[in-house]
Amino acid sequence: MTQESLGSRPSIFDYRSLDDIQKEIQEVYLSDNRPWVLGYSGGKDSTTALQLVWYAISELPEEKRTKPVFVISSDTLVETPIISDYITKAQKRINDAAEKANLPIKAVMLYPQIEDTFWVNLLGKGYPAPSITFRWCTERLKIRTADRFILNSVTEYGEVVLILGVRKEESATRAQVINLYQIEGSKLSHHSRFAQSYVYTPIVDFSVDDIWTYLLQKPCPWGSNNRDLLVMYKNAADGECPLVVDDSTAPCGNSRFGCWTCTVVAKDRSMEAMIESGEDWMEPLLDFRNLLAETQIPEKKHLYREFTRMNGQVKMKKDGSGIIRGPYKFSFCQELFRRLLEIQKQVCETGPDPKYALIQPEEIMEIRRIWQMQKGDWKDSAAVIYEEVTGEKLAWVRDDLGSYSQEEGRILDRVCERHGVPTLLVTRLLDLEQQKQGMCKRSSIYIEMDKILGKDWRTEEEVLASLTSPDEKGQQHLKVMEE
Repeated sequence: MTQESLGSRPSIFDYRSLDDIQKEIQEVYLSDNRPWVLGYSGGKDSTTALQLVWYAISELPEEKRTKPVFVISSDTLVETPIISDYITKAQKRINDAAEKANLPIKAVMLYPQIEDTFWVNLLGKGYPAPSITFRWCTERLKIRTADRFILNSVTEYGEVVLILGVRKEESATRAQVINLYQIEGSKLSHHSRFAQSYVYTPIVDFSVDDIWTYLLQKPCPWGSNNRDLLVMYKNAADGECPLVVDDSTAPCGNSRFGCWTCTVVAKDRSMEAMIESGEDWMEPLLDFRNLLAETQIPEKKHLYREFTRMNGQVKMKKDGSGIIRGPYKFSFCQELFRRLLEIQKQVCETGPDPKYALIQPEEIMEIRRIWQMQKGDWKDSAAVIYEEVTGEKLAWVRDDLGSYSQEEGRILDRVCERHGVPTLLVTRLLDLEQQKQGMCKRSSIYIEMDKILGKDWRTEEEVLASLTSPDEKGQQHLKVMEE
């Protein structure tokens, strides 16, 4: 069926019956008062875990169905469009069917906070596309999102049990992690980070063939069709993106159940397979993803990324062979923003949903704020680009930020050029003064000024020149830059 299913692992049903598995789930459910939090990605493993739990609880007397089961799904806001729609519909079916059957099951969609979203970090702050060595997306889009729900549940209920659809067969690393936190004599494991949270893995010993055997023989109790799920897997590379609770989880870029922007893997075979299977409207998404991947090519990084780090300092490679590149250049962030809006417009015209949003209005507002506060964007580029591409205006927040006009920016450019001072340096100082204006206590302004003035304001050419023939001052500066 799939590459994963080619092993000779014995079936769990050779030594355990389905009734026995569901009885175990019932016993664990009734053993304490801790609410359950079940991670649901819409893939085969999490679907199997939810079905097993659903059938086990439904067979209990109504008076014993007292403990809530929260079915949480994490929408990173850059999910593959087809899967985003699939999970949204599945969650509605789950809630409707649970209410009708009088089950204590509630589906909840989780979202990252605006400051953590993919586009705010990539377009707003200039974070480079994620890579194996810098997977900033996993922490912000998934781990923090799940952590907030778990911690809020712990605060409300005292302790919780996290139900995960993970299997030892997935990888040796996964098996080691599962075994490491196992509680002796219990079906539960300790959570890797939260003392008041526990983990239960009802399908831990299932093989991939066991998963499909179960799903194709046992109908979905909330009304979805498991054969549709099988078709989705056949049309793309097998694999899914489970609820991520730590950074040991493998990247999901090869999975139909991952993010369409994923550049952690070399190629997005899943999206390519979807396009080949008839989803032609997704081609612009793949092109955009490939553009992001191109920015990771070492020989091309200088085209897209600043020579200074996020903190404004230059950092050298340990072998002294060159500069370690920092965030995307502001001009490239602007170009990406424009391209993204153009693709969104195209997808709405050619795709199945004319109202589909690749980027949320709240994200655009936050990007605009960051550009104004941190990039010296007196031109209000975010608003200008949005209106040029869409022909529409958002309800832009009008405040003191960015009150300098484009004409004032041109005057400042001329003045700074005349005196040999970086325009962005003066812009940042003026913006800081405006932010602190009218405050009773302005002591913090000196700390912020020190940060701005402490950045390396030389040009890239000046930095490179100092590497080849540094004078005494340059030698001192390089010493500070080295690790």
